[in-house]
Amino acid sequence: MPDYDLEKLDDYRWQIAKTGGMRVPARLYATEAMLDDILSDDAPQQAANVAHMPGILKASLAMPDIHWGYGFPIGGVAAFDPDAGVISPGGVGYDINCGVRLMSSKLTKDDLDRRDTERLVDALFRRVPTGVGSSGALRVDHATLPRVLKKGAAWAVDEGYGSDADLDVVEEGGQVNGADPDAVSSRAKERGLDQIGTLGSGNHFLEVGYVAEIYDETAAAAMGLHEGHVTAIIHSGSRGFGYQVCDDALSDMDKAMNKYNIELPDRQLACTPIDSPEGQKYIRGMRCAINYAFANRQVMAQNTRLAFEEALDLTPREHGLHTVYEVAHNIAKFETHHIDGREQEVCVHRKGATRALPAGHPLVPDRYQKVGQPVLIPGDMGRYSYVLVGTDTAMSETFGSTCHGAGRKMSRRQARKTAGNRNVTAELANEGIIVRGESRRTVTEEISEAYKDVADVVEAVEGAELSQKVAQLRPLGVIKG
Repeated sequence: MPDYDLEKLDDYRWQIAKTGGMRVPARLYATEAMLDDILSDDAPQQAANVAHMPGILKASLAMPDIHWGYGFPIGGVAAFDPDAGVISPGGVGYDINCGVRLMSSKLTKDDLDRRDTERLVDALFRRVPTGVGSSGALRVDHATLPRVLKKGAAWAVDEGYGSDADLDVVEEGGQVNGADPDAVSSRAKERGLDQIGTLGSGNHFLEVGYVAEIYDETAAAAMGLHEGHVTAIIHSGSRGFGYQVCDDALSDMDKAMNKYNIELPDRQLACTPIDSPEGQKYIRGMRCAINYAFANRQVMAQNTRLAFEEALDLTPREHGLHTVYEVAHNIAKFETHHIDGREQEVCVHRKGATRALPAGHPLVPDRYQKVGQPVLIPGDMGRYSYVLVGTDTAMSETFGSTCHGAGRKMSRRQARKTAGNRNVTAELANEGIIVRGESRRTVTEEISEAYKDVADVVEAVEGAELSQKVAQLRPLGVIKG
C-alpha cells in the first residue's frame, strides 16, 4: 500500500497536498474506517495524477466509492476552465452516460408473493436482454440511428416507449444538444444498431425492490416514494456504442498530446484542449453516446412496465409504475459554478459520480424544486440502495457532485475466488431475493462481498453534507448481465 501523505481535514475530508507537477490538491471524501479499502488499490494516486491536468480548477475530487479506473479513478470529479483546460475521455469512462433510473409503483411488497416475484423477474429477463454483446430488444437501421443520437430519450418516447412524463424527470430531459453523428466512427454506429433496450454485462442490473425505510418524509412524498411500495432500478449505459466512441477518442488524443505539449504522469489521462479539433470532435461524439444511453434506458423502462403487466396481469393504471428520476454517472458537461467568488462556466467531468443539485437550482425539475434533485445510489444485489437529495454544500465544494454507488473493493477475479463453488443464486433465493443472470460467473462476480457497504458510502457523503438521505430500498429480484 502506498504511503500517502494524507492530511485529515475533518471526519469526512482528506487531502493530498499539491506537490511536484500537481496544479491543485487532491481531496478525498470518506470516513476513517473506509481508508484501508480505498488506499489498497492505489486509486488516490489516480486522483493525484488528475491534479496535474491543465486548467483543472479548485481540486481533483474523489468520492467515498472511489476505486481504480482507466486514467481517472472511478468516483472521480474534476472541473476544467473552458479556455485553458482539457477534455479527457478517461475522465468520463468507456461506458459514457452509464446511469440509473428509479421507478416507483402503486404496488406494495405485500401484493407480491414469491411466485409473483419469480414470474416478474423471468418476464424482465425475457424483455430486457442481458450479457456481453446482448441485443434483440430493438434494432434500428442506419437511417434511424442519427435521430437516436440527436434526440436521446425523446426519440424513444416518439416511438411509443413511455411518455413525456418520463422526460420531465430525467437529467437533461434525456437529451443533450450538440450531438453530431458525423463525429462518430462507422464501427461505433455499427455497434449501436441493435443494442438499444439492452442491459449489458458487468455491474449493470435491473432490480425490483421496495421502499424499506423513509428518512425524509417531505422529500419522499415529493418523489412518490412510500414505505413498502414496489420500485424498479435500471442501471445501464451506452453499451458498445459508447465504448467505441471512447476508444476512438483515446487513440486520437494519445497521438495528439505531443502536439499540445501536454505531459502527464499517466498516458491513460490522454487529453487535448477543450477547444482543439480533437477535443471538439470527442465532445460531439460523446454527446451522441450520452443520448444513446438516455434512449437505451427509456426503452428498458417501458419494457419494464410491460413485464409488470405480463407477469402480474395488471393494467398500467393498476401498477402505476412511474419514473422518479434518472441520473448520469459517466459524463462531461458544461455547467455554471462559483469559482473564486464569481460565476463561471466550467467543464465538469464526473466518472462514477452523480450530479447533486440543491433545492431551488434552476436545473432541478419543478416537482423537486423545494426538496432538491433526487440522487440515486445503488448498492449490491444482496443488501440495499439509497435515495438522497443534493445540497448547497455539494454546489460550493464538489461542483454539485456526490457518490454514485457502493464501489468495488474486489476485482472480478478476486470475487470469483472468494465465492469458490458457492451457489450465490440459491443463497440469495434463501434470503428472498430472486436472481437471474446470463451466466453463473456473472452472478458470482457480483457477490455482495465484492463491494463496499453502500451504507458506509452514504454515511460519508451525508456526513460531508454533499447529499442527504431520503429513503432506503431493498431488493426482491434482480436480473444481471
